[in-house]
Amino acid sequence: MSAAPRRGRVVTLTANPSLDRTLALPGALARGEVARLGASVTEPGGKGVNVARALAAAGADVEAVVPADETDPLVIALTALGLRPLIVPTGVPVRTNYSLIEPDGTTTKLNEPGTALDADTRAALTAVLTGAAHDAAWVVLSGSLPPGTPEDWYADLVRAVRGTGARVAVDTSEAPLRALLAAGPDAAPDLLKPNAEELAQVTGTSEAELLADPAALSAAVARLHDGGVAEVLLTLGGDGAVLSTAAGEVWSARAPRIAVRSTVGAGDSSLAGHLLADLAGAPAADRLRRAVATGSAAAALPGSAVPTPDRVDPAAVAVTPGLPGVPGSPEPVPAAGRDVP
Repeated sequence: MSAAPRRGRVVTLTANPSLDRTLALPGALARGEVARLGASVTEPGGKGVNVARALAAAGADVEAVVPADETDPLVIALTALGLRPLIVPTGVPVRTNYSLIEPDGTTTKLNEPGTALDADTRAALTAVLTGAAHDAAWVVLSGSLPPGTPEDWYADLVRAVRGTGARVAVDTSEAPLRALLAAGPDAAPDLLKPNAEELAQVTGTSEAELLADPAALSAAVARLHDGGVAEVLLTLGGDGAVLSTAAGEVWSARAPRIAVRSTVGAGDSSLAGHLLADLAGAPAADRLRRAVATGSAAAALPGSAVPTPDRVDPAAVAVTPGLPGVPGSPEPVPAAGRDVP
């Protein structure tokens, strides 16, 4: 029997938001040469903002917490998209990130560091986040931390949100990810969304070994569960994704074949797809199916555009029990049939 639907609100925090400027290159990037750009697009960005945009595009109830002034172009753009930004003023414009997209979809990112947040601003963001988290289904902490932010701030935020009843999803990398996992089970998120590179960063196993050896991949994911993480959504780009639960369920999904236009924000859309399926009460296999379908749909769009439901095709995603690459893996499992918005 499928779990009962858990309709509810999602709150995202993007501590280091950005305006994402996507520049279309006429060919392969050539260092030292002049490139005559094609069409360019500027969109509100930062990983948590991308998750919020993808959720809103599917009709979900979502609020985006950002450190930005009311008149900042980021806030104006979010409002124009119908989102409800919850802001903490900083007096400084948000950063601009640049994505150089080659015709075959190869993406080169140039990210500014962002503006440092003082202790008062961090305290205000924590208060806004925890206030919004009450009666929310999920809180998403996503992206890099601004310069000078304590590396363990995400761990502090997970603990702060615990008392609200909301579940917590985290998508970050490098030092903040290592600090989060080192903080102990009370700071472990309900859902962690690493990619293979990030999983390698925190387990000491090379990315190449993780992708080539199912036993190494299984051991690495198990380490996250041993640290208290309830679910791991491991995204593998064009190779699909893996969803593993602390209860012992493991599912793998193969991504459908698409013409990749931009990989910017595809992982964020994958996380949004998982959350949408979870809010609809979908089982683990269908949460993974929706995640991969939504991420693939995003990769088929230009810039950091997010897909609308009509572009997302979960039926095109093959889901099987167990890890990828294991000899004798069972046949793909059909979708459960629940209507996931």
